[in-house]
Amino acid sequence: MKGKSKIVNNYIDISQPLDANIGHWTGDTPFSYELSFSKEQTGSVNIGRISSSLHTGTHVDAPFHFEKNGENIHQLDINVFIGPARLIDVSKFKQIDREVLSRFDLDGVERVLLKSAIPNKPERFPEEIPFLTEEGADLLKEKGIFLVGVDVPSVDPINSKEMSAHKALYRNGIHILENIMVDDIEQGDYELIALPLPIVGADGSPVRAVIRSLNKRQGGKTW
Repeated sequence: MKGKSKIVNNYIDISQPLDANIGHWTGDTPFSYELSFSKEQTGSVNIGRISSSLHTGTHVDAPFHFEKNGENIHQLDINVFIGPARLIDVSKFKQIDREVLSRFDLDGVERVLLKSAIPNKPERFPEEIPFLTEEGADLLKEKGIFLVGVDVPSVDPINSKEMSAHKALYRNGIHILENIMVDDIEQGDYELIALPLPIVGADGSPVRAVIRSLNKRQGGKTW
């Protein structure tokens, strides 16, 4: 079933729902939820537990994920993950480089969300995805952007070992949000909230990512 974003009180939920069917990296820990103790057993409440990779579903990468001495997730400034963001449609491109990003008005933008041609199907882990280049990361830095969100599992190719886009973004002070769901979302300006959990020492965290439309008309044109 194709994943769809949900609107709740003017916010649009762009998170992948977590269940036993969600796709995950080969060899990584799949998501699972189970009831450890039932209300009948405890006499008062149900108590559940989950098991999952921190990189399943919609999540934030901490620099420690790909840099030995990088910051852990609990050390990141939460203000990075709250505020205005611009969603742009890069679905025509398999490689998001400087030339591609230069086609969009990113002046004054602090957070950018990239909408690709990959369908939002949380249960299907893609075999190939569009990816960001080092030069693209440099351009984002030049524009003053400090967060990039993508609707695929990684900013690098699926089979990458070098993690060059992750590292280029890190060098440029840009944080990474992955696996958002924006298939049915129009280009434009939004308020983004995508807070990671303060998991001490962790290399990433799942997030509940939501957006709310801001004024889309700027300088006589609609995004």
